[in-house]
Amino acid sequence: MSQTTDQMELREEDIRKHYPAATALLTGFDHTPRIATARTPATAEERSPGIPARRTRFRSTTPGLATRRTAASHGVELRATIEQADDGDALTTPQQASTLHALRRAIALAQAVAETYAEATGLADLKRANLEGALPANRRTEFSELLTAEALITAHVWANASAYLLSPHATETTVELGEVEELIADNGQIVLHGLLWELEQDIETHAADDTHLIACVTGFAEQVMEKVARRAQSAPRLAPFQNATWHVKADDLTIRGFTPAAKAKSTTLTMTFKKPDEVVGNHIAKYQALRLSKMLMAYDFTRRLNPFAELGGFIFTFMGDGKPGTGKTTLIQMMAGLINDYCKVAGYPFRYQNLSTDNIDSYQGKSGQNAKAFINTIIDPNVIGFGTIDDIDQLAGKRGDRQSSSGQLEITAVLMESFAGANTVVRGNCTFGMFSNYPENVDDALRQRAGARFLVDGPQTREDYIDILYLLMGRNHAIPLGDHEVFSAQEIKRAVAASFESHSRPHEEGLLRVFDRVRGEVGELDTIAKMGTYLKGIQQADERFTGRAIKNITDAVKVRAMDFELPDDWMEDPEVFLFRDYEEKLGMIAELRVPITTEMVLQEINRYADSEFRYADKSDEVAIEAMVREYARQEEAKRRYLEGKG
Repeated sequence: MSQTTDQMELREEDIRKHYPAATALLTGFDHTPRIATARTPATAEERSPGIPARRTRFRSTTPGLATRRTAASHGVELRATIEQADDGDALTTPQQASTLHALRRAIALAQAVAETYAEATGLADLKRANLEGALPANRRTEFSELLTAEALITAHVWANASAYLLSPHATETTVELGEVEELIADNGQIVLHGLLWELEQDIETHAADDTHLIACVTGFAEQVMEKVARRAQSAPRLAPFQNATWHVKADDLTIRGFTPAAKAKSTTLTMTFKKPDEVVGNHIAKYQALRLSKMLMAYDFTRRLNPFAELGGFIFTFMGDGKPGTGKTTLIQMMAGLINDYCKVAGYPFRYQNLSTDNIDSYQGKSGQNAKAFINTIIDPNVIGFGTIDDIDQLAGKRGDRQSSSGQLEITAVLMESFAGANTVVRGNCTFGMFSNYPENVDDALRQRAGARFLVDGPQTREDYIDILYLLMGRNHAIPLGDHEVFSAQEIKRAVAASFESHSRPHEEGLLRVFDRVRGEVGELDTIAKMGTYLKGIQQADERFTGRAIKNITDAVKVRAMDFELPDDWMEDPEVFLFRDYEEKLGMIAELRVPITTEMVLQEINRYADSEFRYADKSDEVAIEAMVREYARQEEAKRRYLEGKG
């Protein structure tokens, strides 16, 4: 894929000239911690029970290399520490060598980018003037701010490159690291000293073998990036770095401000894919999943934007709900299979990941970290992503529910912020599906962050039940089919048209009363004013029907304006559509748009409101049943108490 026009190539010679200094840092330097506290073997054991404390290490006898530490100077010998992260084996393993090479490369990259920043902002001139004692008094504040900016840039580029270069060696193993503390943003050199010192402390505490060594370094780098990005939000003089893009050809690494880079690797999927004709019933859900799968493929990797996101018809989050056994898993398998096949044709990296109950952790903050890692994996702008959260009612806690654990509430907070937070950016390269048999148990605010609703209600008609029986019976029998045309009822356009038409009137009894009352007062709902009156009536019946609900409805209407399926040949031959430039894609899609009608708007109001009333009715019924059981227990306890006193 081509690079963006504002992208600059970071020359290899400008990186490699920093190798000697980077090697010296890894070999040994002195650092006196200013924020964090050095861990002795005893404190290491206290913080991580069961993990070996500092080991007696093999020391190089090469003349000129530091071979001992002094308590006062806190000598840092990261190279020796890494080479001994395997219980004292004197030979360096491939993983240790890869770690050292990655860290040296990352340090050199950080110093090269910092040097470019210093030249572009005049910091280099101010440094020279300061060394000569000729720094003007009126520029001292500027000098200090530029040094802080340089430190933040150096720290982030180092951490970004370290995580990126080590990602091919990473496994599922994770380590529990404390918060990064020794982030001293005085200047580029000091910030590296502090971070490398703290990294060595973590390696000595947590890296008992090569697998944990890689996990420790990458985990530390990710925390550094997160902390630096937060600091950068309020730090001045960072615009020259944030507005520029550097590309490192040898590593295929792109540095874009404080955005973490990631290798565009696909997920290796082991699930059983389902074809669309193997999904019986669920007509609207299947239709929307088919369209969304193709929508994702319109994403432009150069512009990092999808024309559907710009035109207003992209589904970033959706909620699939229905009774157990109605086909939610089958729908996931179908959608993942379609996207996987499309990406293979186009040569795009595809990532699928499911956030499951395994991600709920008893350690405070770990559940939130797991959820954030899941989000970051899917939203990576270098890939096409599909993230699912199955049984979200069990995974994400409902605020105010005493039975929700702290881990569940952490996940709820992360999902809410990620799906519709102040910093949420919808590029159109990924989508998230939340699935539940009991959506009424999902936090109201989180549920309303689902921009679309997929009612997964399974087979409904006589024809549906014949089709699913025929499908599941297979071919190993001689039972005649009878008077039936197999799968004719599953013809998607006809089935979807009938499903949408059925929403011209509400399905839920409570909403139907509101609909009939408002229509009796104002007549047919054929103007914006009348439909607005209907929306107000719904809000009066259910106070949870807020402005966010209206936004979700209008988004769904815009999706209906894109009520077309991208032609199959656009997916089969990448040159026809997928490899076109962004403006061409935008024009091709815009030509297929259909006008928005009052019928569309009314149907989408009813579809969305039906789901909310359905959730509310179930939620209320569950609460009432719980109260009835509680009252019964109280009465039984009272009876036994009185009998005991008698």
